[in-house]
Amino acid sequence: MSHEPFETLAAVYAAGALDGDDLAQFEAHLPGCAECQAAVREAQDTLARAMLSARPQTPLPAVREALVRRVERTRGAGRRAWLTWAAATAVVAAVAAGFTATWVAVRYEARLGQMARETAAVKERLARNEAALQEQVALYRGAVELLRDPATRVVDLRGQGTAASASGRMIWNDAGGGHLFVAGLPPAPAGKTYALWTISGGTPRAAGLFGVDASGRSAHRIAPEVARGAVGVFAVTLEPEGGTPAPTGPIVLASK
Repeated sequence: MSHEPFETLAAVYAAGALDGDDLAQFEAHLPGCAECQAAVREAQDTLARAMLSARPQTPLPAVREALVRRVERTRGAGRRAWLTWAAATAVVAAVAAGFTATWVAVRYEARLGQMARETAAVKERLARNEAALQEQVALYRGAVELLRDPATRVVDLRGQGTAASASGRMIWNDAGGGHLFVAGLPPAPAGKTYALWTISGGTPRAAGLFGVDASGRSAHRIAPEVARGAVGVFAVTLEPEGGTPAPTGPIVLASK
C-alpha cells in the first residue's frame, strides 16, 4: 500500500472507526511514520475540541418514537446486537460530522489568516513603493523648476579613486539650492554614508548626507538655505554614518 491511503486513514483511526485489515495495516505502518503520527495527533486534538464544544441535540419526536418501536420489536441477542450496532453507528456518525466540520473550520481559518497576512504585506510594499515614487516625482519637478531659471547651472561630477566608474550631475542655483543625481556609486559600507560638499574659496560646507540604491543610483535635494552664494566645486566623500563637520574620508565624486 502506498503512503497516500494511510494519510486518509489517519483521521478515521483517530475517531476509533477503523477495523479489520485497514486497522491492522495502519497500526503496523504507524510506528515508523512520523507524518502519520503527526496527522493522528492533530486529528485527535481537533476531535477533542469538537467534542468539548459540541452541544447536546434532542432528536425529533418522530425519530425517537421510531427508535423505541424498533427496540421493542427486537428481542434477545438480536436486540443487543442491533442496539450495539445502532449506538456505534450513531456515535461514529456524530463524531465524524463534528470532526469534519471542525477540521474544515480550522483549515479555513488558517487559510484566511494566511491570506490576510499576504494581503497586508502586499499593501505595505505598495505603500512604500508609492511613497518612494512620489518622492522621486517631487525631486524631478524641483529640478525642472530650477532649470527654468537662467541663473541655474548644470555641473557634471566624475568618479574618483575606487569609484572611478561613478558619475553625477548637479543642477545648481546659487539662490535656490540644487539637485544632485548620482549613478554607478557603490552602496556605502556598514557604518558609512556619502556626504555632499559645496566648496567656495577653498572652504567646504556640508550640503547633506545620502545613500544609493542597489543599482548605485541616488537623487539628493539641496535646500536653498544651504546655497550660500557662488559655489566653485562640488564633491562627495565617504564619511562615518551621521556625518562630520568637515571632510575626512576619500573623495568619490568631484566636479573638477
